[in-house]
This record gives sequence, C-alpha cells and structure tokens, in this order.
Amino acid sequence: MNIIFIGAPGAGKGTHAKRLSEILNIPHISTGDIFRDNISQQTELGIVADKYISKGMLVPDEITLSIVKDRLSSEDCDGGFILDGFPRTLVQAEGLDWFLGERNRKVDYVVNILVEEDVLIQRLLSRRICSQCKSTFSLSQTCVKNDTCPKCGGKLVKRDDDKIEIIKERFISYHNQTEPLINYYAARKILRNAKSVESYEQTLKNILEEIGITK
Repeated sequence: MNIIFIGAPGAGKGTHAKRLSEILNIPHISTGDIFRDNISQQTELGIVADKYISKGMLVPDEITLSIVKDRLSSEDCDGGFILDGFPRTLVQAEGLDWFLGERNRKVDYVVNILVEEDVLIQRLLSRRICSQCKSTFSLSQTCVKNDTCPKCGGKLVKRDDDKIEIIKERFISYHNQTEPLINYYAARKILRNAKSVESYEQTLKNILEEIGITK
C-alpha cells in the first residue's frame, strides 16, 4: 500500500504516519526529517535546504523530488511506503505520479488530516522533538518533564521553524501551494479526509477507517 499524508503544519502528519508505518510494516518517509538531518550535519543538501526552511519557505521542487525518488528506489519501499511532507505542490505530485507510473505503481490513498488553524498554532508553539529518537511531544503532555524524552531519555528540543513568525509563513505557503493538492487527489478519488480530535487514539482510528483498515 502506498499512502501520502497531507495537512497543514502541525496537523500530526508525522506522528500518525510513523504509527501507521509500524502497523503496516512499511517505511515512513519524512522529507522534513531528511532535510533536518542534513541541515544538522551541514551537508551540501542541508545548506541549500536551510536557506528556505529557516524562512518558512518550501524547498524547490527539483531538490525535493530528487531526494524522494532516490528514497523510493530503495528495496524496503517495494512493498509500500508512507510519505509525510511530500508532495507539497502540484509539480511534486505530478512528478511522483510519473515516477511511480514508470514502475507500474500508484498512490493508493491520500490522507488529509483536518484541524482548525488556531489549534495548529498552539500545537506548534508547544511542540518538542526528541533529539535522539525523533519522537514528537507537546509540553502539555503530563509525561513530558524537564525537557526529557519519555521514550528514550534524550533531550527534547524546539524545532527552528516552530517560531510564530515562521509558522505564519508556513501557513501562507501551505494555503498557496499545498491546498490545491486536495482538489488534485479528490478528482482521482483517492483523497480521504480524517478529522483530528483531542484523543490521539481516536484520530488514528479515524485514519484507519478512512483507508479501510481495522485495528
């Protein structure tokens, strides 16, 4: 099964994509994680990507398409994959379709996570990421204490792009470039809208129901 997660910044794409990858035993591919890892290591890709991400802008299509095609060519993606953070533009979506079509493959489902924008802003401002295992938490969670990851004990850090001025720019980019994807995938009848609620487990259940999986 080949699945794409889309939604506004902070909608929970990464969190639910990671859990679904464990349920289906297929790789979770996050372009955001790939870029952030390269930025922290100061690779050539990271230096280029940082010029855009640090300003809340999208990395150019040709760069993002290149890294995704390379990752999807790996053997572990033969049985399916979950894409999180890609595609973000129609050019990327069309490029992905062409790439998969050349290999007699296709996208099966596109999960659009629905959340109110004011809720998303508060989520992003309180979001913390484990510097070791990359798990995501909120400062509002009772399990989060002293900036320590409840899972592995690593240090919890705030993402550089989780600042209010950058968050606003990211929403502008989302509305201008990513929202058209909703119509694109709806026309192909593979779009599934999953409402995000306060309960993580209920949101996950909503997602599973939309793609026909019983847990």
